[in-house]
Amino acid sequence: MGGTRLTAYEIITKKKRGIELSDEEIRFLLSGFLSGEIPDYQVSAWCMAVYFKGMTYRETFSLTMAMVESGRQVDLSQVPGVKVDKHSTGGVGDKTTLVLAPLVASCGAKIAKMSGRGLGHTGGTLDKLESIPGFRVDLTMDEFIANVKRTGIAVASQTADLVPADKKLYGLRDVTATVDSIPLIASSIMSKKIAAGADSIVLDVKVGSGAFMKSEPEAYELARTMVEVGRASGRKVAAFLTDMSQPLGRAVGNALELREAIETLSGGGPPDLVELCTTLGGQMLAMAGIAGSLEEGRHMAMDALASGRALDKFRAFVEAQGGDSRVVEDPDLLGRAPHEEVLKAWAGGWIGPMDTENIGMAALALGAGRRRKDEPIDRSVGIVFMKKTGDRVAPGEPIAAIHARDKASAMVAGEMLARSISIAGEEVEKPRLVRDLII
Repeated sequence: MGGTRLTAYEIITKKKRGIELSDEEIRFLLSGFLSGEIPDYQVSAWCMAVYFKGMTYRETFSLTMAMVESGRQVDLSQVPGVKVDKHSTGGVGDKTTLVLAPLVASCGAKIAKMSGRGLGHTGGTLDKLESIPGFRVDLTMDEFIANVKRTGIAVASQTADLVPADKKLYGLRDVTATVDSIPLIASSIMSKKIAAGADSIVLDVKVGSGAFMKSEPEAYELARTMVEVGRASGRKVAAFLTDMSQPLGRAVGNALELREAIETLSGGGPPDLVELCTTLGGQMLAMAGIAGSLEEGRHMAMDALASGRALDKFRAFVEAQGGDSRVVEDPDLLGRAPHEEVLKAWAGGWIGPMDTENIGMAALALGAGRRRKDEPIDRSVGIVFMKKTGDRVAPGEPIAAIHARDKASAMVAGEMLARSISIAGEEVEKPRLVRDLII
């Protein structure tokens, strides 16, 4: 800019006109925002300009790396081998990490995962793991790295000094209706993944009624942006577009999902959850150089489930983080909700499309999620589906079991659930789970 002094006003004006910003301008805006020299209202205006005008891949990469450098970065160099990580954009019943992390680790990859808590209708991995008595997610960095070295796996809460710029910027986006900007979503996700230190990252971008991205074009754009940003940072990145037009698996709710994960690691589990975990796992193993291809990796993952190696790794993972590993043999130690109601089919036919977001809201109404970050949750409550889209159902046949703390909350959730499920008179096609792979 010819030596002229940068100003937030000029940067906002350029972005408002759709002009590409330089690395220097993006870093100036972010550092000024963090230091308090640039006020919230100017950064809010910039976020809105980005929302309407977008960002190039280069701009998004610049913003991502400036956010990475705003705080501590995890150094995994002392852990031998290729470190792999996975991120999901969230959905209803998405307990993938609970199965995938021990599954991939049992095949020889190193899993070092910083994770989050649930907010709104999407459950958080940490909340699900904390259903296990004694399980610790607040590991120190030394404990985190030691666990990855010793057992090949650690899943812990993100430390406050990891990407502080993201936390501050997200707080502003949340109150200015700019959360759903693809460049801002991509930089938020990828800054945390890059700062967490993994060599390879597999992204699970959900699409459908229960996902943040409702349409396939939007989901594809987000996936492509994240892959490009990750590549530019020197990481190996692949993204899958996967279905969230109905809950993943059959269980929705923290302890219920953990039970289902243990069942899957034991060689059972719902077919869609098995398919997703072995597909994502196959790609992670291929990117780690352990498998020669996605398909070879899938076969390795299936063998780890069938042989019991994945379950053994889960047991070791739980013990390493202070949890009671007896839950593997006795899932009742996870606790059960005191009240159960069954939603029965009001007509015969086939289960049609679901309002998956509203199913998530029904689980939230039961107490399985939180509306605010500091809100307590009930880990025992939730919903278990006996029927899903495309399944034949007879009048009076059970569709779902509602696990609740009392009859009143079960009835509220039951009414929400009934409005979220349709029964068609003609056969309904089951949705395709894995829609695309972007590499």
